[in-house]
Amino acid sequence: MVQTPYAPAVANVHAALQRIGARDAQVRAWLHVDDTGALAAARALDAGEPGPLHGICVGVKDVIAVAGMPLTHNSPLFSGFVPAEDAPCVATLRAAGAVILGKTDTTEFAAAGRNAASANPHDFARTPGGSSAGSAAAVADGHVPLALATQTGGSTIRPASFCGIHGFNRLRKKALALMWHC
Repeated sequence: MVQTPYAPAVANVHAALQRIGARDAQVRAWLHVDDTGALAAARALDAGEPGPLHGICVGVKDVIAVAGMPLTHNSPLFSGFVPAEDAPCVATLRAAGAVILGKTDTTEFAAAGRNAASANPHDFARTPGGSSAGSAAAVADGHVPLALATQTGGSTIRPASFCGIHGFNRLRKKALALMWHC
């Protein structure tokens, strides 16, 4: 799926939702997809002035707060928790015109515990690697062109490598990271 800031946001969201519907049963990249909210956000964006990321669909690792979406850290301890505000990185993406599509799978607390259920989209028997597995799998399989990830050890660079996409993180620990496919 190719998305550009020049395409209508609604078209990008429909394309992403169609791809997720066709493939996520095998890839399992997503813990939560907000199709209704994403379409409403896309309609609002298309009715206004386009920003630099107009209509680009983004996945967010489930350790980053997105207003109105579950924030579980892939742990039963946070079941039912829904933040009222976006994390600053999410707010910045929204302000630039991106559409937050949902929350991607992660290892419990992005560290240890329950593993992410995501599969590598190039071979379902293999792991996408690391705690940003859902973000990497979603990008590599064409669900979204961009996803937020985090890295304490190799949680961004390993899944990006395993899935054949680009991963970037700042050099400090616990840095916010991006994954994308060209």
